[in-house]
Amino acid sequence: MAVDLHTHSFFSDGSASPTDVVRAAFEAGLTAVALTDHDTLEGVPEACEAADQAGMELVPGAEISCEWAPGAMHLVILFLDAGPGPLQSELVDLQRGRDARNHAIVERLHDLGIDITYEEVARQAGMGVVGRPHFAAVLVRKGIVDDINSAFRELLADGKPAYVSRKRLSPEDAIGLAKASGAVSILAHPKTLGHDTADEFARTFRWLRSIGLVGLEAYCTEYPPDERLELASVARSHGLIPSGGSDYHGSYRPGVRVGQGHGDLRVPAELLEELRAARETS
Repeated sequence: MAVDLHTHSFFSDGSASPTDVVRAAFEAGLTAVALTDHDTLEGVPEACEAADQAGMELVPGAEISCEWAPGAMHLVILFLDAGPGPLQSELVDLQRGRDARNHAIVERLHDLGIDITYEEVARQAGMGVVGRPHFAAVLVRKGIVDDINSAFRELLADGKPAYVSRKRLSPEDAIGLAKASGAVSILAHPKTLGHDTADEFARTFRWLRSIGLVGLEAYCTEYPPDERLELASVARSHGLIPSGGSDYHGSYRPGVRVGQGHGDLRVPAELLEELRAARETS
């Protein structure tokens, strides 16, 4: 049996509804799926209802971007219930920071001579939190760039003309708030850290483990099968539980399917049980 512990809906930067994410997980034969939208739990109630109807488990969660250089550090937080809590309250503030950043991106694009309004980007996002993929989709629709990847490569990625930074939590704060909220923290797609050597990765993994990190994503869509197995072994060597998922974003990430990635992804269901046990004993 298999699970998917990293997906996104249109409540952040995916194109599918929470119900559609759950339906795709059910059709893929999964026993559980985690909804991990960026900085928000707004899609969790709908996803829970859909999972109940499908007779499968919905793991509530969120993905958080942390302060980190020279690369990027993202944490997937699992078992984070929608409702009051220390990290839940912080997510509200992070969403305000996203909103301010999005308005600043509009101004940057105006400065570049690109006619775009916040309102049309918000319409693209629908009910969800506005993010850079929604800007990218509008830029594609207007014919300013060829595709989503080009929008990031030419305008929206870090270091490009329309990029604007936003508030981020430190890894210590994010992991601490997650633990205080009864959740577990997992380092997502670790190759984005910006490290070049195995020693650099090892030092970071040891440090994160020392401040409360529970898991490490080894089963990632973009990693080939042999690399996934190697990362799973590395995780174990540092006392971390291997985790993973498709990082599904719907049409904003073409070719990636819930539970299957590009077709060869399988996240063993027993890993979810290990993560659940770690939550109960932490």
